[in-house]
Amino acid sequence: MPTTKETLITATNDGAKVPAVAHPLAEESSEIASNIAYHAQYSPHFSPLKFEPEQAYYAAAQSIRDMLIQRWNETYLHFHKVDPKQTYYLSMEYLQGRALANAIGNLGILDAYADALNKLGHELEEIAEQEKDAALGNGGLGRLASCFLDSMATLNLPAWGYGLRYRYGLFRQRISKEGQEEVAEDWLEKFSPWEVVRHDIVYPVRFFGRVEVSPTGSRKWVGGEIIQALAYDVPIPGYKTKNTINLRLWDAKASCEDFNLFQFNSGQYESAAQLHSKAQQICAVLYPGDATENGKILRLKQQFFLCSASLQDIVVRFKERRAGKTALQWSEFPNKVAVQLNDTHPTLAIPELMRLLMDDEGLGWDEAWNVTTRTVAYTNHTVLPEALEKWPQAIMAKLLPRHMEIIEEIDKRFMAMIHSSRTDMESKLPSMRILDSSNPEKPVVRMANLCVVSSHMVNGVAQLHSDILKSELFKDFVSIWPAKFQNKTNGITPRRWLRFCSPELSNIITKWLKTDRWITNLDLLSGLRKFADNEELHSEWDSAKMANKCRLAQYVLHVTGIAIDPNSLFDIQVKRIHEYKRQLLNILGAVYRYKKLREMSTEERKKMTPRTIMLGGKAFATYTNAKRIVKLVNDVGSVVNNDPEINNYLKVVFIPNYNVSVAEMLIPGSELSQHISTAGMEASGTSNMKFSLNGCLIIGTLDGANVEIREEIGEENFFLFGAKADEVPRLRKEREAGLFKPDPRFEEAKKLIRSGAFGSYNYNPLLDSLEGNSGYGRGDYFLVGHDFPSYIDAQSKVDEAYKDRRRWLKMSILSTAGSGKFSSDRTISQYAKEIWDIKGCPVP
Repeated sequence: MPTTKETLITATNDGAKVPAVAHPLAEESSEIASNIAYHAQYSPHFSPLKFEPEQAYYAAAQSIRDMLIQRWNETYLHFHKVDPKQTYYLSMEYLQGRALANAIGNLGILDAYADALNKLGHELEEIAEQEKDAALGNGGLGRLASCFLDSMATLNLPAWGYGLRYRYGLFRQRISKEGQEEVAEDWLEKFSPWEVVRHDIVYPVRFFGRVEVSPTGSRKWVGGEIIQALAYDVPIPGYKTKNTINLRLWDAKASCEDFNLFQFNSGQYESAAQLHSKAQQICAVLYPGDATENGKILRLKQQFFLCSASLQDIVVRFKERRAGKTALQWSEFPNKVAVQLNDTHPTLAIPELMRLLMDDEGLGWDEAWNVTTRTVAYTNHTVLPEALEKWPQAIMAKLLPRHMEIIEEIDKRFMAMIHSSRTDMESKLPSMRILDSSNPEKPVVRMANLCVVSSHMVNGVAQLHSDILKSELFKDFVSIWPAKFQNKTNGITPRRWLRFCSPELSNIITKWLKTDRWITNLDLLSGLRKFADNEELHSEWDSAKMANKCRLAQYVLHVTGIAIDPNSLFDIQVKRIHEYKRQLLNILGAVYRYKKLREMSTEERKKMTPRTIMLGGKAFATYTNAKRIVKLVNDVGSVVNNDPEINNYLKVVFIPNYNVSVAEMLIPGSELSQHISTAGMEASGTSNMKFSLNGCLIIGTLDGANVEIREEIGEENFFLFGAKADEVPRLRKEREAGLFKPDPRFEEAKKLIRSGAFGSYNYNPLLDSLEGNSGYGRGDYFLVGHDFPSYIDAQSKVDEAYKDRRRWLKMSILSTAGSGKFSSDRTISQYAKEIWDIKGCPVP
C-alpha cells in the first residue's frame, strides 16, 4: 500500500502511473483515480507525506463532491429558470448516515470508484469505513427526514431541507460497568468534506429586546442580542437522476464587532467574547438538558434560530425569483412556497413568518395570516404528552417578545372565531386554546395547538396514529376543520435500506424479478410472492442472509468482544431507549428464557432454538429509568454470556452507540425484530419497515405502522401479541382499581433480578415502576405485566417456526415481497400531491 504522496501519484497495483489531474466530472475509473490524486495533492488537509485510509477517504469524498456540486448548480439554475412551487422541510434532526457509499451508489458509479481506489492501493469498503456519521439527529424523526430528502431528490421535486449544524450531536454512547456514559460526538473534530460553507448567506437572528410601537401603530422588535446564522450546504443526490437538492444547515456566529478588544486587553477575557460564547452554545448540542430555566431558554433559542434563519432565507429567495418578473404580490407566496414543520420543534416558523410579513414587509394582519396559513403544514409525530411541547409563557415573552404578542393575537382571534361561529364548542375552549393558563403559576404556550390552528394541513404518520389524532388528541379541532387532517404513512428509502446495505439480497431480488426497477418502484417486490415456495430461491435467500449474519457477527465481536453464533436466531431490537418502546419487556423475556434454560436437562436444552438477543439505542442523558434498562441489559448479558451451560443456547448483547452505520450492519443481519411498544403509543416506527424490507420477521403489537405492515405481508407472517390500542385505557383503569393479576412467569422474571443473580445493582426502582396500582413511576403505565404472557407465548411460536427452515424462509421472502408500500418515494409523492401541491422538475 502506498504511504507517501510521491508513491500515490506514481505507483499503483499494476505499476501504471496515476497523474494528479483534476477531472471533476469523471465517471471512468482511471480519471476518477486522477481526480482523487488531484485532491490529495491540491486540496490538502494533512501532511503531504501520507496517503493512508483516512487521507484517501477525504480525497475521495472531495472528488465525489465535485460531481455533486456540478449537478447541484444545474439543478438550482433549472429551478430558478422554471420557477416551480418549492417545498422547504424544517426539521431539528437529520440522521444522514455516511454519505460516500450512498452518493456513489445514487450516482451509479460504485464499481468505477471501487476500481479507482484499487488503482491507488485501497479498498472501497475500508475507505468508506473512515467516514464518521454526521451527528445531526437522534432517532426515527431524523432518519425519516433524511429518507425524505433522498426521495425528494430521486423524484426530481423542487425541495430543500433546513436544519442546524450541531457541533457535538446528541452524544456518543459508551458502555461501562456503570452503564451508559455520554461523551461528545467528534464528527466535526477534523471537518466534513460534504458541506460547503456559504459566506454570502448570513442572516441576523435576534433574541430578547423589546417591541417598539410607532405613532402609526406599526410594531418593531428592537434591542436584545443579535446572532448571525451562517449557511452550510450539503448536496443530496437523487438515485440515477441529474437532480441534486440541498440540505441547508445553520451555524451560529457572532460578528467581530461583538468582540470587545478593550475588555480583552484589560484581562476580562470571558466578558470580551460573551456573545461569541453564547453563539457557540446554540449549535453545540442536540436537545440540551432543559431542567433549568437556562436549559429551556437554550432549547427555545435553537428552535427559533432554525425557524428565523430559514424563513428569512425563504422570503429572500421568493423576492429574488420575483425580481424583474412582475410586481411583488405577497398573495402569490403560498403558490410558490410550501413550508413543512417536522413535528412541533419548528412551530416558531408560524409567528416568525407573520412577523416578517407584517413588520418587515408591511402587510396587515389579515393578509399576513392568509399567506401564513396557506403556506405552513404540520406533521405530528407523537401522542406522548411530554413530547407535545409546552413552553412557559414567561420564557417565551422574555426571549421572543414580538412573537409572544403574535401568539397572543392568534389565540385571541381563534377564541373570537369559536364564540362567533361555533358556540357549541365554547365549553371545549380551555383545552383547545394556544395559551394554557389552567395552572396560573405555570402558564404555557401549547405548540401543537398553535400548529393545528395555524396550518392548512395536519397529518399523522401511520393510519392508526392518524386515527388516534382525529378521535382523541385533536378531536375538537377535527369537528371545526374536518378537511384539515390527513394520514401520510411513513416510508424509508429502498436505496440505503436495501440496495446499498444488502447488495447480496438486492442482487437476488433483481435476478428473480428480472429488473432492478424495484429500487425506484418498490411495489414491484410483490412479484417475489410467486416464487415464495421455490427451493432455488430459498437456497439463494438463505445464503445471502447467512452472509449478512456472518458480517454482523464479526462486527459484534469487534465492538463488544462477544462471540455470537451465526447459526443461532438473530433477534434484534434497536431504537431509542424509552419505557413506551418496552425494551424492559424484551429483557424480562430474556431473563425468563435464561431461567427456564437453567432449569432444563441437557437433553431438553438441545431441543431449544438457540437465540442471540441484541439490543441497542441511546437513553436520554437525564432519563433515569431508561438508563437503568441499558444497565440491566448489560448486566444480564454479562451473566448469561459467561454461563458455560447456557451460552450455546442464549446470548444477550447490547450494541453500543447505535447510529445509521450500525443499523446498516444490524438490519440486513437480523432474522427477528422486536417492535413491541404499548399499542397506541408509537406514532409509526420506521425501523420496522427497514427490517421487513430485509426479510426479517417482526414480533410486535398492533401499534403504529406495525398494523399496516401486518396487513401488507400477511397476518401469518407476523408474530402478534399484546393489548390493542382501544383496550389500553380500560386496562389502565382496571390496574388502578387493583384488578390486575400478574402471570406467574412475570413474577419469576422479576424475582430473579431482585435476587441479585445479575449483580448487586439496585433494580428495585425500575421494577417498582411495574408494580403498585397507580402513582407517579408506578402502576405499570406501559402494560408490561399485562402483555408479558402473550409475549412469551408469541416467542414460543417464533422458536417453533424457526425450526422449520422452509417455512421460515418463505415467511422471510413474503416479508420483503409485502414491503412495497413502505417506500419513502410513495410517502413523498403523497405529500407532494396532497399537501404541498408541487410537481417534479427534472433537470433536462
